[in-house]
Amino acid sequence: MSWNPSQSLDGHGAAPETLIVPRAHDIGGFEVRRALPSPQRQMVGPFIFFDQMGPAEFITDGGIDVRPHPHIGLGTVTYLYQGEFEHRDSLGTHQMIYPGEVNWMVAGRGVTHSERTSADTRKTRHSLFGVQTWIALPEDREDMAPDFEHHKEAALPVLQDKGITARLILGDSYGETSPVTMQSETFYLDVILEAGAAFPLTDTHEDRGIHITQGSLDVAGQTYEAGQMMVFRPGDQISVKAGPQGARFMALGGATLNEKRYIWWNFVSSSKDKIEAAKEAWKTGDWANGPFSLPPGDDAEHIEISPELDRTRPRG
Repeated sequence: MSWNPSQSLDGHGAAPETLIVPRAHDIGGFEVRRALPSPQRQMVGPFIFFDQMGPAEFITDGGIDVRPHPHIGLGTVTYLYQGEFEHRDSLGTHQMIYPGEVNWMVAGRGVTHSERTSADTRKTRHSLFGVQTWIALPEDREDMAPDFEHHKEAALPVLQDKGITARLILGDSYGETSPVTMQSETFYLDVILEAGAAFPLTDTHEDRGIHITQGSLDVAGQTYEAGQMMVFRPGDQISVKAGPQGARFMALGGATLNEKRYIWWNFVSSSKDKIEAAKEAWKTGDWANGPFSLPPGDDAEHIEISPELDRTRPRG
């Protein structure tokens, strides 16, 4: 579908196939709302993990400290509404991210990274609000070399019309293409609607979902509130309409992957054996000769695998 708000259907498209109410999850002193994976749905297109961070307020010296930890078989995308993160990874990347920008890290065969609130930001009261997702890599790209990209806000295409502002973070949609390098068919948008504005969800992708971060949306005669994720049937014509306070949401999806995916801790793979190998490598901690190393400038500590977690098995 090209960008044509006249085709919006004014919120009267098909109803969601699945409704997900995210559950709270602690990531080390900070609580997030996790929508994917869920009991109702593991993935939406290639998206296999979806965390809403905040909104949260921190006093002086407060902040986020996600210590170095490993990934395989996925790409992580970080996108903020408010606040900042200081990203370091085992590729040697040291990158700040601010609202409207995108950090895209491809783990491939293995990468380690940390995310922290910077020392400068900790000096004053500050806020954090954003979303982090994981995108499973296609089976033939799972073992690719790790990579990292950062794109400024101005580099991302923005669509505006009739109370609609939509920024394309990843992939292609409505005739626009994000500059971020993708490994599979994907779309990911940050959409802001004024009160009563309607938005037609793209019909050029197989799998499509919406996660509401602020306000409310009317869809097929039902109202859905902030904190809920909706997943729609392939091929259905979808339109959403903002409630009286307006709405902000993330639209996401793409082509479904042909192979089953397993997930365990921070690892995603089509192979349980690869996950077990990565687990053992991280436990061994041979940073000089093993597949993982710690980020330069943040190598004094790391997240270890707890005995309780060690007893679990990859789930698909």
